[in-house]
Amino acid sequence: MDEVVVVRAGSGPEVLLVHGGAGPRTTWGALSALGDRWTLAYVHRRGYPPSPAPRTRQDYEVDAQDLAPLLVGRPHVVAHSYGTLGALAAVAAAPDSVRSLTLIEPPLAFLVPDDPDVARLERLGDTVLTQGMDTDPAELREFLRLAGAPVDDGPLPDGVVAGVRRAHGARLPSRARPRLDLVRQARVPVLVASGGHAAAHERICDALAVTLGGERTVHPGAGHFVAAAPGFADRLDTFLRTSGN
Repeated sequence: MDEVVVVRAGSGPEVLLVHGGAGPRTTWGALSALGDRWTLAYVHRRGYPPSPAPRTRQDYEVDAQDLAPLLVGRPHVVAHSYGTLGALAAVAAAPDSVRSLTLIEPPLAFLVPDDPDVARLERLGDTVLTQGMDTDPAELREFLRLAGAPVDDGPLPDGVVAGVRRAHGARLPSRARPRLDLVRQARVPVLVASGGHAAAHERICDALAVTLGGERTVHPGAGHFVAAAPGFADRLDTFLRTSGN
């Protein structure tokens, strides 16, 4: 089978959870208690077992194709990091197919032109995806810390190395230009979230919330993995309950 795997838990309206560079357990584990009210549908993107390997590479355009049939039941969609790119493309193609859209620290640097912090974040991301483990060690560690990886001054953990290698060669976020205008025109309820740990992420999220006419929330304490930060699960629950009836 070539379809991506979705693992569901809980009961109630469906919340489709789309991870980025880290897997579903790392990204969404802190949201498990929401299963008392919602059906949590954990998408496993290509390359993340038990889903099949990528056809060629990690690719947000392929992610969008994989997500499209999962919108049939009109779920709420919550996406993180690289996963936001495929989610935005899928939602823009069928904005009436979702109840709401939550976007967590998306790599959309084009929204904040001429900002040096944002430009550096984009350059670091493109370099790591292009060069993989051959990236300058200092720049690799800088990017990994911004991306929430558990790195210190010692050797990189095996899991982190595996993640870099899995992402190596991926379609670059800097090339993504999702049709944000179509999402806004459809009046999709939007929540944009960040972790208060990096100026570049905050500025991108500020700009995205304005562009989409969405709500904005900041939850420090877990770095890039905002879903694990104190208060985020409650904020998301409130947003879902008041959106997309």
